Amino acid sequence: MHFVDAKSLLTRSNGMNLYRGCAHGCVYCDSRSACYQFTHPFEDIEVKRNAPDLLEEILKKKRQRIVISTGSMSDPYQPCERELKLTRRCLELIDKYGFGASVITKSDLVLRDIDLFDSINRRTKSVLQMTLTIADDKLSRIIEPNVCTTSRRYEVLKAFQAKNIPAVVWMTPILPFLTDTEENLRIILEYCFDAGVKGIVCWNAGMTLREGDREYYYSALDRRFPGLSDKYRKQYGDAYEVNSPDSGKLMRIFHSECEKRGVIHNPNECFRYIAEIPDRQPQLSLFDL
Repeated sequence: MHFVDAKSLLTRSNGMNLYRGCAHGCVYCDSRSACYQFTHPFEDIEVKRNAPDLLEEILKKKRQRIVISTGSMSDPYQPCERELKLTRRCLELIDKYGFGASVITKSDLVLRDIDLFDSINRRTKSVLQMTLTIADDKLSRIIEPNVCTTSRRYEVLKAFQAKNIPAVVWMTPILPFLTDTEENLRIILEYCFDAGVKGIVCWNAGMTLREGDREYYYSALDRRFPGLSDKYRKQYGDAYEVNSPDSGKLMRIFHSECEKRGVIHNPNECFRYIAEIPDRQPQLSLFDL
């Protein structure tokens, strides 16, 4: 872990990353890709120590309420967040200034801050975004070794549901020849439906692989599943989009089941839902006119 002073924080889409790099060790992580130009080892977490100060300056000047998101490139609930509390400090500021908040995480550490998510949601809006993609906890511990299992994340979703805090699940990536089964899909969907999620993000039953990410993933497969990387190379070559041979069937089930339950299943519609600020102004009665 090392510390830096960031020069800027929010992106044009109102996103921020408080950390750079990740300690979760997920073997499929796209953020390892060479295109992101890491100048330090991926597990050597870069901490933007001045992020709360930058955020407060931004929030003081903003006139329009927005939802501020974090976690698109690096989980905001890294193990070091337990002590550093950068994410919590930023959520406190978002709550203080009356803005909305959304986080993408795989960590149950987010439960520590459920009080802030609740407060923000009562005033403006908060959304928990959580990845659920591997139904088998034993396999989850292999593929996502340093983070809580899928069944634990389901428990987190249920805790947020009890507080009426909305959630969106990222059911991605789906790993060809490992998690691209109807059984895996249906178990994840049942977790989502039982936890009352608002939407599920899933483009295809597959994953993406590019330089840096691909090599790391294949190396992990070679250690845990000998011969499987050869099957990938034969099937996909150096393709960026790596979809399951059963993607069509699985996606038909996905869309059909979500449609039955009234769950948003178009990614762009999920993103619109996350970003929209509801009108929480008190309505006037006839006696106020």
